[in-house]
Amino acid sequence: MKFVHIADMHFDSPFTGLNTLENLGDIRRLEQRKVLKKVIEYCQENKIDYLLIAGDLYEHEYIRKSTIEYINQLFTEISDTKVLIAPGNHDPYIKNSYYQNFAWNENVYICKNELEILSEPEADFYLTAFTDFYCTKSPIEKIQIQNPNKVNIILTHCDLNGSTDENGYAYNPILASQLNRLKFDYVAMGHIHKTNFAPNQNIVYPGSTISFGFDELGQHGMVVGELNHHELRTEFIPLDDRIFAKYELNVANFWSKEEIIETIENLKLDEKTMYEIVLIGNRQFEINPREIFKLLTVKNILKIKDKTQIGYDIEKISKENNLRGIFVRKIIQKYENENYPQEQIKKALEIGLNIL
Repeated sequence: MKFVHIADMHFDSPFTGLNTLENLGDIRRLEQRKVLKKVIEYCQENKIDYLLIAGDLYEHEYIRKSTIEYINQLFTEISDTKVLIAPGNHDPYIKNSYYQNFAWNENVYICKNELEILSEPEADFYLTAFTDFYCTKSPIEKIQIQNPNKVNIILTHCDLNGSTDENGYAYNPILASQLNRLKFDYVAMGHIHKTNFAPNQNIVYPGSTISFGFDELGQHGMVVGELNHHELRTEFIPLDDRIFAKYELNVANFWSKEEIIETIENLKLDEKTMYEIVLIGNRQFEINPREIFKLLTVKNILKIKDKTQIGYDIEKISKENNLRGIFVRKIIQKYENENYPQEQIKKALEIGLNIL
């Protein structure tokens, strides 16, 4: 049997992290559609038996009916492929969800309960569903493989080796040891946006189908696989044409914001890649990332991040018998007496020394 495994498409996401570039959110929503169309075309051309969607297909809070209709229309184009969906924490199976209140095509199977078993000629599928926006106790703990001689696949939106967060929330936390004990032929997971794919590995996060920003670097796409008599072969296929990348720029030898801007403008950057410029090194003057970003004309730079350190030798300056030395000694004495954080002391010194 042949399958495609995707997760975390988040259709109609507002893309709030990408609002520094005009209309980029709208552009990315169009690109979501193009990526799903690529998935459907691959299923058609390669006669895929099962399309496995491991949750967060859409954003419950923002999804429009027109988008659901678009998704479902694409599913009708692969009527010979069974589409299996395990709802996640962003698209839970709840009363007012489109999973429950929309007439999906006949080839679409949506898990409605915490745990369901779908027996197909090619395999037994164990599916889980979020029936709320959180899931504290994983239903996977209840699983017993019914037919070990058959191919067994689990489709789940989960937090592998996860736990309850600081707010007391959990997202179907399961242990890898539990999954290994159950001996599934393939574990199709969603929730984590970074892929953990390795060829023929059987416990897999495909990652988000498209990238949502600079915490999701590198390629994004789908996992395709084939299972025959418990023998697994898999491959990762990139789908997202737009890549997010970080570029580090050492500013140790720069003495003005104009030098930084000119250097950034002259970088040879890939036009289809969206960049975060990370400023590093010992700075010689106060840097305002927002000010630099506003003056840039390069449209595929979305963010400037300042990770520089103060370039002044404070200890050496504090020993000088001049205005600078007096200023540094006074500031250090004042701020340390009032228990200010070291970063605030450094910032105050930097501003004052720049003025002097």
